Amino acid sequence: MPNESVDVVIVGAGASGAAIAWSLVDTKMKILCLEQGDWVNPADYPTTGTDWEAKGWGDFSFSPNTRGHETDYPINEDDSPINIANFNGVGGSTILYAAHFPRFHPSDFKVKSLDGVGDDWPIDYETLEPYYAENDRMMGVAALAGDPAYPPKDAVLPPVPIGKLGEILGRGLNDLGWHWWPSDSAIATQPYDGRDQCANLGPCVTGCSQGAKASTDITYWPHAIRAGLELRTRCRVKEITHDENDMATGVVYFDENGDEQFQPAEVVIMACNGVGTPRILLNSKSSRFPNGIANDSGLVGKNLMFHPYASIQGVFEERLDGHIGPGGCCIWSQEFYETDQSRGHLRGYTFEITRGRGAAATALGGLGSGKVPWGAGHHQAYQSLFDKTAGMVAICEDLPEEHNCVTLDPVLVDSDGIPAPKINYTLSDNSKKMLDHAVARGEEMLRAAGAVDVTSDSPLGVAGWHLMGTARMGTDPAKSVVNEWGRSHDVKNLFVVDGSIFVTSAGVNPTSTIQALSLYIADNMKKRLANLFD
Repeated sequence: MPNESVDVVIVGAGASGAAIAWSLVDTKMKILCLEQGDWVNPADYPTTGTDWEAKGWGDFSFSPNTRGHETDYPINEDDSPINIANFNGVGGSTILYAAHFPRFHPSDFKVKSLDGVGDDWPIDYETLEPYYAENDRMMGVAALAGDPAYPPKDAVLPPVPIGKLGEILGRGLNDLGWHWWPSDSAIATQPYDGRDQCANLGPCVTGCSQGAKASTDITYWPHAIRAGLELRTRCRVKEITHDENDMATGVVYFDENGDEQFQPAEVVIMACNGVGTPRILLNSKSSRFPNGIANDSGLVGKNLMFHPYASIQGVFEERLDGHIGPGGCCIWSQEFYETDQSRGHLRGYTFEITRGRGAAATALGGLGSGKVPWGAGHHQAYQSLFDKTAGMVAICEDLPEEHNCVTLDPVLVDSDGIPAPKINYTLSDNSKKMLDHAVARGEEMLRAAGAVDVTSDSPLGVAGWHLMGTARMGTDPAKSVVNEWGRSHDVKNLFVVDGSIFVTSAGVNPTSTIQALSLYIADNMKKRLANLFD
């Protein structure tokens, strides 16, 4: 039987899809979300077994190319030094993220005006502030109010304890006179909204079986589904269709049996991340849109931004209790966040202080680096590393450049025959200089904290966690894909709400801003329901 038409179809059930679904459901419209992955059973997370560290390199790897699940799609990364990380399933990449949850700074929305690079956003921090706050409540963000790096913002839950490791590195930052503050973390430090509190197991990035980490399958989606929204899994969208009036008519997708289906809808919302969304838009070709739907500007897939990462790690002589607590949520430093041209680069970065590795990961990392040899001295070398290693990653702002892009691979396809995305990306000179600066400052900070041996890795090849910019927002249809509230310039009932619409990348993790934007777009849609397509 043909699918019944719906008022709104949302493609993707991750961070942004969940937020806009929850916000729109109070309109009483008939809303359907299509997700190509499955629900994930928390009992299947690696943390329920003793081999959890090994599974982080296999079934629960960041990389879809490594996982190779039936619900994944392959990605051609041959022309990029940074590999893509995503997860297909209800909750999207929030299933595997670290829940490090900073907001953008006010300056991030006006980079062109301040520093003469990139472009200014058509909105500002003040516009998003109430949506940041609403999202903090829905996700249950743990924080300490008063961070001088930000405008005033409230804390929903007490901060994640920084532990002995955080105290030691904080003292090093104090000795240098550098900013630091406990991280904003989407982790329940007290029972919250039906979720239990964090048990300090540590391996957040392979799924939280405790339910403390705020993945959207356990935050937004239960509320949205109870309110009447339908979420349909194992539905892989192939393309968006349109009529002679340049209005989207629905989406074509493959169901769990591999059968092609058509889902008619009055409104289509894309929420598939900065690679998945341009992939579908580019694949939605017609005589009217020969280069992909909503692509009159030619910018769909262009201006791909990651966050180039550097990792700086130090070995200490004392035990740090570093394997206890959320690995990516401890303290942060934004001492080098704003532009200072004396550093030799524009814009800046955040130091995210990370905790130590678990037992098996320490052994594997030590073997890989040559610090833990086989044979004589093996155990002694291991003991010198386990629970004595601490450090940070530097999250560097990536400036938009059109040649960094997502296109459709001419050969590689997924299991349903849909063209796979191909990534073309090069590090800019500005990014290279920023990474060098971050490594030098990170080494300085670790030495000040007492590290006796410091190493670094820059740029991290596995760090394509943040996918932004490939369907940017703006007021000029020639220079952007969607308008200042997420609606396509070319197709008036097509919206994009994920990281694709970012104009610049800032120097912080994007999930908080992605969700705030999604709530902001939903609110604008609701205010304009009577003339949404005008």
